[in-house]
Amino acid sequence: MNAPVTPDAQTTPEAEVVDLCRDLIRIDTSNYGDSSGPGERKAAEYVAEKLADVGLQTTIFDSEPGRTSVVTRIEGANPERTDALLIHGHLDVVPADAADWTHDPFSGEIIDECVWGRGAVDMKDMDAMVLSVIRDRLRTGRLPERPLVLAFLADEEAGGVLGAHWGVRHHTHLFDGVTEAIGEVGGFSLTVRDDLRLYLIETAQKGIAWMRLTVEGNAGHGSMVTHDNAVTELAEAVARLGRHEWPVRITPTVRAFLDAASEAFGVELDPHDPEQLLRVFGNIGRIVGATTRNTTNPTMLKSGYKHNVIPGRAEAYVDGRFLPGHEAEFEATLDEVLGPRVKRDYVVHDIAVETEFDGSLVDAMTTALVAEDPAARTVPYTLSGGTDAKAFSTLGVRCFGFSPLKLPPELDFAGMFHGVDERVPTESLEFGARVLDRFLDIA
Repeated sequence: MNAPVTPDAQTTPEAEVVDLCRDLIRIDTSNYGDSSGPGERKAAEYVAEKLADVGLQTTIFDSEPGRTSVVTRIEGANPERTDALLIHGHLDVVPADAADWTHDPFSGEIIDECVWGRGAVDMKDMDAMVLSVIRDRLRTGRLPERPLVLAFLADEEAGGVLGAHWGVRHHTHLFDGVTEAIGEVGGFSLTVRDDLRLYLIETAQKGIAWMRLTVEGNAGHGSMVTHDNAVTELAEAVARLGRHEWPVRITPTVRAFLDAASEAFGVELDPHDPEQLLRVFGNIGRIVGATTRNTTNPTMLKSGYKHNVIPGRAEAYVDGRFLPGHEAEFEATLDEVLGPRVKRDYVVHDIAVETEFDGSLVDAMTTALVAEDPAARTVPYTLSGGTDAKAFSTLGVRCFGFSPLKLPPELDFAGMFHGVDERVPTESLEFGARVLDRFLDIA
């Protein structure tokens, strides 16, 4: 039960969002993929404290020591609504090397009217927006229309194995009654012209296939002639895979996006020409272009221990992503390209998801955006990466990416994800908080 909180007419939904985002960035939650980092415990305790301040009881759980998630539930204003809405965000971030950055990635500095730091867009901005809005609503006695479940999760940057997936398996009851969800990487703007901005709502995302490729060969002295060198065999296979031209496959969501974008930009878009998409959409084109086909990118190589020793084993790591409905084709092509000598196994494997761009929740997103930006037009799109929506979709939850941000046209938003000098405009944070506040009245 939510404790009563004295209304405070002085607050606004966006009042705290910038400071909350800065505070979260200053808590290093770097995820190296092997639990060697600092974990999410300090950030989770910070979130739990901010929620407790406004009378909310939280459930805090660890999948491993320090790998911490926080969940809470809020009653809705309408007693007839029992269908809960989940708002989920992750607390971990990818690592950052301060030497590569213009400003300290864990300082949360405000420079050029932007909050700088690792997590500024992925995704401590959304965490801060949710906290700001919920704290304001409970201070002022404004319950959401329907029940809410808030989840701030560990380990998303390594596939959510120790976060969302662990929570879904071991704390399923925390998500009872949830029918729909919103999370990251959606609701951001793409400026067409001053009087028209497309806001991309994520309704689909590619599946994840992070693979380890292994070849066994004959170990020996580096000076000898060998016809069974594991490094050579693996290198050739990795090169074939890295250069493979995956065919274009247009899914329903990608088709809907291209049709809407063609109309907005007044150009006929050819999905078979990724370079055209880049020209039309600018930096966002990198995300869009990657959703027209499956992808496989080699990322790491590992073999040997001494210069003059031929190793008996060589390994490579590949980031593979497959489109909704095309996993079988993806698997068959991998076997064909790699050949019989290469053993492959999955380090992380997760589903592709896709839902329709319709219904009352989509209508609520559109209404809330247009109220804050009359030039807004919502369109569906496919995310080339993955989010914790994959875990919640296994519970039958209909998942969307909706972290609303009105962005300056010149900002390289796609480059902010896992890139150096990650930052988010303070005005975008405040805009997002106002949109989310409106959204919760009608969702």
